[in-house]
Amino acid sequence: MISTIRRPQVCVLGSAEPGSKAYDLAGQAGELLARLGITVISGCGSPATRIAAQRAQAAGGIVVSVITDADMPGPDWPATVVIPCGMGDARNLIMALAGDACIVIGGRAGTISEVCLAWLHRRPLLPLVGCGGWSDGLVQNPPDERQNSPILPWGSMEALESQLDTLGLLRSERR
Repeated sequence: MISTIRRPQVCVLGSAEPGSKAYDLAGQAGELLARLGITVISGCGSPATRIAAQRAQAAGGIVVSVITDADMPGPDWPATVVIPCGMGDARNLIMALAGDACIVIGGRAGTISEVCLAWLHRRPLLPLVGCGGWSDGLVQNPPDERQNSPILPWGSMEALESQLDTLGLLRSERR
């Protein structure tokens, strides 16, 4: 009998434009997650979430993409598993619930929606700080006063790995 243990999974939420520091860090985060054996959950809809997925896949990781459309994307879509939910923006709830934690990079209105849903459902938030964008202010301005989950900022791969360890998402053989 084969014994399996569920891999940790982390959602990558947000947006950042190619060439920006946030975009570069999104790609590095995807690669780090893959190297750590963490499944990446990504809609792949923004440049930042797409590069995180691409870099995770290139590093041999598993990427699950939950997309708003009801149709399967083309074969070049950067994902191991694609879930076309056909729910439009209601997909944000699936994204918020799909991870053991949510990395937040920059962000616009859709990201804010996902972050608030993750907060309501007690998912830890890992906002990128020091690169501008909406995620920069999340530590000082959480979604509300309830303190539903930890908000653990990061600005480097070392800091992100440390925060993932704080949450217990690193496999024991990696520690």
